[in-house]
Amino acid sequence: MEFLTNALVLAHLVGMACIVGGWISLRARGVESGAGLSVVVWGARFQLLTGLALVGIHESQKDPLNHAKIGVKLAVAVACSACAEMAAARARRGEGDSRLIDYAGVLGILNAAVATLWETEAADAT
Repeated sequence: MEFLTNALVLAHLVGMACIVGGWISLRARGVESGAGLSVVVWGARFQLLTGLALVGIHESQKDPLNHAKIGVKLAVAVACSACAEMAAARARRGEGDSRLIDYAGVLGILNAAVATLWETEAADAT
């Protein structure tokens, strides 16, 4: 089970890297669509799915979880994914909106910040 958890953490980190890296790439090139946008969309999908899978694994093992933190991360991940999906849909229609791409990128960074900066009860106990 530990290998599966570590593999999911790796996929979760790759998803975050795709969101932020794709967003930076799009901003640097000034492009509103194409491969960079697809990378952001798939990264957001990976973040959402692997995050849910990680919570499910930890819940099944009765690990103590900070549900408030998980709720905030879920809300941010859903918002990031929604912005990426809407940006991709608008780009397919030729109505590119760089604000949605920017929102997705910033929300991806915010989700990483919540994950790393929000201390859990277990960390407070040590």
